[in-house]
Amino acid sequence: MNSICILRLSAIGDVTHVIPVVLSLQEQLPGVKITWVIGKIEAKLVGDLPGVEFIVFDKKAGRKGYAELRRQMQGRKFDALLHMQVAFRANLAAACIPARIKIGYDKARSKDLHSLFINRRIKPVPQQHVRDCLASFLEPLELKAAPPRWQIPLSDSDHEFASAQLATDRRNLVISPCASHTLRNWPAERYAQLADHGVQKHGMKVILVGSPAPFEAEYCAAIEAAMKEKAHNICGKDTLKQLTALMNHADLVVAPDTGPAHIASAVGTDVLGLFAASNPYRSGPYNSLDWCVNRYPEALEKFTGKTVEQARWGAKAEFEGAMEMITVADATGMLDRWIEAHPAPKSE
Repeated sequence: MNSICILRLSAIGDVTHVIPVVLSLQEQLPGVKITWVIGKIEAKLVGDLPGVEFIVFDKKAGRKGYAELRRQMQGRKFDALLHMQVAFRANLAAACIPARIKIGYDKARSKDLHSLFINRRIKPVPQQHVRDCLASFLEPLELKAAPPRWQIPLSDSDHEFASAQLATDRRNLVISPCASHTLRNWPAERYAQLADHGVQKHGMKVILVGSPAPFEAEYCAAIEAAMKEKAHNICGKDTLKQLTALMNHADLVVAPDTGPAHIASAVGTDVLGLFAASNPYRSGPYNSLDWCVNRYPEALEKFTGKTVEQARWGAKAEFEGAMEMITVADATGMLDRWIEAHPAPKSE
């Protein structure tokens, strides 16, 4: 194995789970040339990983995007392609990548004609976390599955930005309230009550973060307006790298099933996850599953009539009212337990 191509375009959370695969490849196959075909936004987070060539695929470019990918692949022949995305758009991208071995998902996790674009599969494992699933893509190459180890390069200016937002005399609570799917979002007024609890009972500084998207800006503004205490709202004012640095230095992050939760977990910061619309044991913050409020089993049964055991692994409970099954008391109780287990803030 001299050259390996990774195809994982999106989303942010899944892309963070590919980082351990890259690090493990570099460790198990010293000198291997790694090329990663990645999405435009996702490249802003990991596009400077050492020893990796990144090819940015613009999903919005349509046919031009595939033509450009084919152009960049001319004259190449990889020893292996790790085809880590089953969406039809990614399958078409995989067809543009010449490789002797094309590793994809097992039959149970394949869809959108994924099977036509691969010639080897990862082994089927029931009830597996997404990170562990992606880690197993090394096994068909007779390598060990990638251990949960992360590295996201950050600059001094990224850390300086983070330091400017954070308190040095108390705990910092970062709230990243918005998921890409709105049915995974907890109500803004409940976030406000949780934030007030953090300030009033635990003396925390609350920092609200989000993308520049108008919906996220409005959501953070609604939380800020509903709070009795003061929050530091920087929604839309940071880059992905600056957000990563902020997560790195924060004491705790609160988030639903969303990319920033995985970034926080990757940099070693605990996440108080809010889960009802999806299963945290499949897609929750990998290192913080014990700190997730989990109302997924109740939501799944209420809206689909199935238990976790009866439903397909990874089945969503993305229904109106599902996230409302998480009470403020659920979240404040988890925050209190986390504080009890962490007597000293990071700044000390």
